[in-house]
Amino acid sequence: MRRAGLGEGAPQGNYVASGYSVYEEENEHLQEGLRAKVNALKHLSIDIGNEVKHQNKMLGEMDTDFDSTGGLLGATMGRLKLLSRGSQTKIYCYMLLFALFVFVILYWVIKLR
Repeated sequence: MRRAGLGEGAPQGNYVASGYSVYEEENEHLQEGLRAKVNALKHLSIDIGNEVKHQNKMLGEMDTDFDSTGGLLGATMGRLKLLSRGSQTKIYCYMLLFALFVFVILYWVIKLR
């Protein structure tokens, strides 16, 4: 079987004339392109990994913050329940004092203008 000058009657070692070097150069060129794409994908995946680690760290910090805020809100709700269980006169007294305080401050602000 004869292929592009290889085989019977062709001079041995004459691969340049057979087109072998053209295919080899094309393969080298394609290899370089593939190598560049693989390298870009490698860097992209490393960057994605770093970003995921950073985001995971931030989520952990947010989880801690939300836990502490939840504890604070739970304690505040407990105090409000205690306050609501107490006598109603205390609540009315506190509300009256607060309203009086607000009116005094408003009167003072308006008077100074």
